[in-house]
Amino acid sequence: MHIVVVGLNYRTAPVAVRERFAFAEQDLPEALAQLKSTKSVLEGVVVATCNRTEIYVVVDRLHMCGYFIRSFMEKWFGIPREEFTKHLYIYEEEQAISHLFKVTSGLDSMVIGETQILGQVRNAFLKAQEEKATGTWFNMLFKQAITLAKKAHAETSIGESAVSVSYAAVELGKRIFGTFHHKKVMILGAGKMSELTVKHLYANGAAEVIVANRTLARAEELADRFKGTPCTMTEAMSRLGEVDIIISSTGANDYVLGPSLVKQSMMKRKSKPLFMIDIAVPRDIDPSVGDVENVFLYDIDDLEGIVESNLEMRRSEAVKIERMIEEEMANFYQWLKTLGVRPAIRALQDKSTGIYEETLESLFNKLPELDDRQRKVIRRLTKSIVNQMMHDPINRIKEMTGGKQAPEALEYFTQIFALEDLVHEQEQGAKRKTPVQAQVKENDTVVRKDDPLVKERKSIQAPFAPAVL
Repeated sequence: MHIVVVGLNYRTAPVAVRERFAFAEQDLPEALAQLKSTKSVLEGVVVATCNRTEIYVVVDRLHMCGYFIRSFMEKWFGIPREEFTKHLYIYEEEQAISHLFKVTSGLDSMVIGETQILGQVRNAFLKAQEEKATGTWFNMLFKQAITLAKKAHAETSIGESAVSVSYAAVELGKRIFGTFHHKKVMILGAGKMSELTVKHLYANGAAEVIVANRTLARAEELADRFKGTPCTMTEAMSRLGEVDIIISSTGANDYVLGPSLVKQSMMKRKSKPLFMIDIAVPRDIDPSVGDVENVFLYDIDDLEGIVESNLEMRRSEAVKIERMIEEEMANFYQWLKTLGVRPAIRALQDKSTGIYEETLESLFNKLPELDDRQRKVIRRLTKSIVNQMMHDPINRIKEMTGGKQAPEALEYFTQIFALEDLVHEQEQGAKRKTPVQAQVKENDTVVRKDDPLVKERKSIQAPFAPAVL
């Protein structure tokens, strides 16, 4: 079996294309059912966000899967493949696993290190699991990816520093005020950047928002979103002394705020600090305002400089996460190698449990005078003996099946413990639980084995057909 991801994202497709490949939440059950019924697909997960649509699959044949997934997309979205194939990427095996870990950890996001994607991948996996579209491989792989992402954000600083202008403004404000609780914010103008910045300030505890705009109707519209107070620009100039934070983005050609007016307002404030963010180009606030005592003035260049330095810090933290991903991939491959031995281990456990229960029943029949407490003590101690005897052989066979002599080691293990019949039963049970995939006839399709979307192929082979756990 093989792991593959086919998708498009903000790097490969503009939003006009990405929006055509959005999965409505209510349609996901049907989409997952169709994906699971697609030829060659054994397991599937669909990750769909505003920045990406990715289809993760476990397939039984590698050279056919790209064609079949594109056919699924063509059918589901009703878009000819000629219109979207150029936007797709396809990763297989190690590349697919590494990609999932990077996506979940935020390393593949537009804003590196963001955490929203972690929740989105988690929800996608849980939905696929709920719809029974996942199995042994993805149940393990996606749980590892989610756990790794949580660990990466907990053990590194990748998500701590601002990487957008609006977030940078909030970070600067925290340096000055410590907290935004009980602080008043005034917006001069109602531009998009001002709106985003005040949104973050409000979310961080800003107590009150005053929105000033040349057009009062626009001020009222924006003020309503934050339960704020609208006013005209003229009124705003007389209320400078009331606020702690000013965000300006009016689009005016000249300065709307100069040092004399700010000095007057600072006299009323009794030296309380005033935090000013001028996001406008050309600037709204005279740079000399920054020379007024206790006034902290920042323009768009200041904020972008902070963003770039924080991005550089995140990139350095990303290197640490890359190393964590390498370790986690090694853990997954080690787990994958032990899949083949699971039927034998389970057979040994079943056999030992049967012998244990028969022996205890015989013992208790011969010693009817034993009370419940004595029986419990005997059961606990004898169970401990069995578990200890089983521990080393099970660990050794796991280690041996991870090497080059895996088939021989597994055969010897099965013969030494006389497990042939029980292993056969385990395998037959797994086959009965696993849906039989439709066989692909040679005349069904003509597919190039050297799919142009794939740069490299490496095979993941489990030494045994995996048991369904």
